[in-house]
Amino acid sequence: MNGIVRISSRDADLGDGMLVRRLLPSRLQRMVGAWCFLDHAGPVDFPAGKGMHVGAHPHVGLQTFTWLIEGEVMHRDSLGNEQLIRPGQVNLMTAGRGIVHTEDSVADGQRLHAAQLWIALPPEAEDCPPDFAHHPVLPQWQAHGAQLTLLAGTYGRATAPTRLFSPLLGLDVASDGATALKLELDPDFEYGLLPLCGDLTLAGEHFHTDEFAYLGQGRRELPLALNARTRVLLLGGRPFEQPIVMWWNFVGHSKAAIAAAQREWESGDGSRFGRVKHDEGRRLLAPPLPWATR
Repeated sequence: MNGIVRISSRDADLGDGMLVRRLLPSRLQRMVGAWCFLDHAGPVDFPAGKGMHVGAHPHVGLQTFTWLIEGEVMHRDSLGNEQLIRPGQVNLMTAGRGIVHTEDSVADGQRLHAAQLWIALPPEAEDCPPDFAHHPVLPQWQAHGAQLTLLAGTYGRATAPTRLFSPLLGLDVASDGATALKLELDPDFEYGLLPLCGDLTLAGEHFHTDEFAYLGQGRRELPLALNARTRVLLLGGRPFEQPIVMWWNFVGHSKAAIAAAQREWESGDGSRFGRVKHDEGRRLLAPPLPWATR
């Protein structure tokens, strides 16, 4: 199939009955550039009294990247940030040495549709100070009846405002009607494509919602035929040279670094992982490490 790998999603439970579809990492493909994690949440209409409520949890060695399509979510973190994210906006949190945050639906009983991604930090940045940025305005333009929104990196003459530590691309393409278009690619990047809703034809193969297409490296263009009411997420990046270790909410470059972060979270030591205001005592517990530690 022209070197394209088809990856099906798997369900993941975020707690309190909140199910998402996980695409990265998978046994077929761990990463796309520095993109090392991709969850697709929704679209879901929560019943009365229900919503997304993710308790306080830590991160190290990564950036969390939230692309909101429908709904409203409140982000709070241990730096004291409290930010409402609305459709068409990106929240970018750099964990670096360590940060804690919560995520909550603003009102229960609402609709939610979002993509949650992680970006692995390279070794020289994995212990950088934590940071948070909100991006309410992103480059947008029309092409062949589709609306393109640049979430990360550079495409053509447009550059997204999101601060990155590795060469990456994030591009959202949405169309109300059926259309065909051709996207320009960097042959030095590897790419992956996810239909967030609707379906499309790629290299003669049909892809439905939540079927991830890993495209590999070496392509200069990507012809797409989108059916009506289709939205896709294109991810790209230069292949990540350093192997990473992922466990729970941590990313690092050694098992020792992950184990140290987990010990500090479990101990409640606030020197690395601070408290989130208004967390109402909600604090997620880390599962046991899957390897032996001394």
